[in-house]
Amino acid sequence: MSSSDVFHLGLTHSDLKGATLAIIPGDPQRVEKIAALMENPVHLASHREFTTWRAEISGNPVIICSTGIGGPSTSIAVEELSQLGIRTFLRVGTTGAIQSYIQVGDVLITTAAVRLDGASLHFAPVEYPAVADFDCTSALVGAAKHHRTKFHMGVTASSDTFYPGQERYDTYSGRVLNRLKGSMQEWQSLGVMNYEMESATLLTMCATQGLRAGMVAGVIVNRTLQETPDARSMQLAESVAVNIVVDAARRLII
Repeated sequence: MSSSDVFHLGLTHSDLKGATLAIIPGDPQRVEKIAALMENPVHLASHREFTTWRAEISGNPVIICSTGIGGPSTSIAVEELSQLGIRTFLRVGTTGAIQSYIQVGDVLITTAAVRLDGASLHFAPVEYPAVADFDCTSALVGAAKHHRTKFHMGVTASSDTFYPGQERYDTYSGRVLNRLKGSMQEWQSLGVMNYEMESATLLTMCATQGLRAGMVAGVIVNRTLQETPDARSMQLAESVAVNIVVDAARRLII
């Protein structure tokens, strides 16, 4: 703690060099890949699920920090980065689509999240909407159009668990609680695009605290067809989403 200004990330205010925008993937292994698409990438710290690099866009510092999986660890990263001066968060990840019209390799830009998590309840009651920032969303849309990527905008279901909370039966027990059975079909009927595990926490945190947040995810599987993605689909979806989020960061900074 003595060598850093925050509890978990291992960072100081001086490490950020005045950065106000952070790109936040879940996977620590994606951080260096994202930083490499910008100028002057520098590794800052690695602690538990949190790996942080700093890079530059046209001389402006940008932070890239992994959050790990789920709302609790995401809330730690967002809290501590905001303490250090970050005011805009762009989340990038991968996701499973639940609408038949969405194809593997498409990009989903989340405008709001269904709050199926628990972490966001520590920031606002469940009636409070988890909505993305308009400027962040517009930047992501502009980037997707620039890259001529097929994208969809809409609502994401954000769950605390990967298996039962997303009504997956390919598990050790095959058990899904009665109250969750049929939940995927219900979200489909309501037009929800996909499941993931972080957006409800991120969007609620930022909306309630005067911070900006946007969310983009590459589709690695369409769950109306199958449950398990292949390696090529995962690589393609990650690459497309990462290029879009870096372009969006550029649009928000310059």
